[in-house]
Amino acid sequence: MSSSASPAGRRVVVTGLGLITALGHNAQDNWSALIAGRSGVRRISLFDPTGYDSQVAGEVPDFDPSAYMDRKEARRADRLTQFAFVAADEAMKQADYTVDPSNGADMAVIVGTAIGGITTLMAEYDTLLAKGPARVSPFLMPMMLSDMTSGQLSIRLGAKAANYALVSACASGADSIGEAANIIRRGDAEIALAGGTEAAITPISMAGFAAARALTSRNDDPERASRPFDLTRDGFVMGEGAGLIVIESEEHALARGATILAELAGYGATSDAFHITQPDENGEGAARAMRKALAMAGLDSDDIHYVNAHGTSTPMNDKLETVALKKVFGEYAYELPISSTKSMTGHLLGAAGSVEAAISVMALQNGIIPPTANFETADPECDLDYVPNAARSAALEAVMTNSLGFGGHNASLIFRKYRPAP
Repeated sequence: MSSSASPAGRRVVVTGLGLITALGHNAQDNWSALIAGRSGVRRISLFDPTGYDSQVAGEVPDFDPSAYMDRKEARRADRLTQFAFVAADEAMKQADYTVDPSNGADMAVIVGTAIGGITTLMAEYDTLLAKGPARVSPFLMPMMLSDMTSGQLSIRLGAKAANYALVSACASGADSIGEAANIIRRGDAEIALAGGTEAAITPISMAGFAAARALTSRNDDPERASRPFDLTRDGFVMGEGAGLIVIESEEHALARGATILAELAGYGATSDAFHITQPDENGEGAARAMRKALAMAGLDSDDIHYVNAHGTSTPMNDKLETVALKKVFGEYAYELPISSTKSMTGHLLGAAGSVEAAISVMALQNGIIPPTANFETADPECDLDYVPNAARSAALEAVMTNSLGFGGHNASLIFRKYRPAP
């Protein structure tokens, strides 16, 4: 496994992580819950789900935005932006980086979302119907726009390089990290805050995904509802939260004496060009994304020691992701530890890929693979090692995380332990 510069340009390293999910308001609380195999899924409390086909979700518990930001600032930010502020503050603190007028043009902010500010949109639509158009908030449009989280973070930080939202359904968070790395590799920024955020546990979202037959109906047992790769899986569990990471060029990180957590070595993105909601029936699109990530990283398939799978707990995804993994890894696929942490966080849609990227970095750092919780009944079509129910210690040098989304989006990221060039 080479530690030389990526074929795509400068080496990109990770220096900060920030997480807020159903498992906790920071990265360490998330990690502790994950390795304990603890689920954050509960009956929905954000609205009364009685009568809905799916009534469970991975809600962020005990969230008071005023504990993290000014009350006025919080009132003018959708819930997904509030989550992103929490994750951004943690990631920037760990990276030990402050933006000022001398370096603002060096930093990019790329934060994706699948849904955008739907909480605000629903609330203001109710206002429109009940009180008329004159009572709709002047902040509706900026609060609901998908790009406004990255815009507000850019303003909050003073970051003046590229600033935009990337929308690729459930691959948004991973694609945001991958494209932010490409911005750094080509020299248009030295450092970036990248990832995804989502807050879509709303009546219309739950009704819509249920109508598409994508959600679980295991309402009587919330903590065991998300069961990726298990024979009895029946749909995904909605989650919410944010995952943001700080990445920068190796030169920039070394020059400022930053602590390097990992190297972001590879990124691959492809399209199935097949169906609006179903994966390619042969797993070929996902397989090509993994191969592209391996090629960028300059790695062979057997250099990967763990895969954090997309693993949604839907019948179709888990079967076809397994097919794709076998295409890429061959016989080695049967030796390769694979797990889906959505079994505990739920599926965070546009934030899923970045949350799982942060988890993958923590797995590298700690030498521990988080489990696939709720794996009880083997599926003959999902016959790989899914690290069932209990975390596992392992010597990890390189890990992959996959994100697949409606619309045929596929993204793979590879992180490896940072080794300075000789």
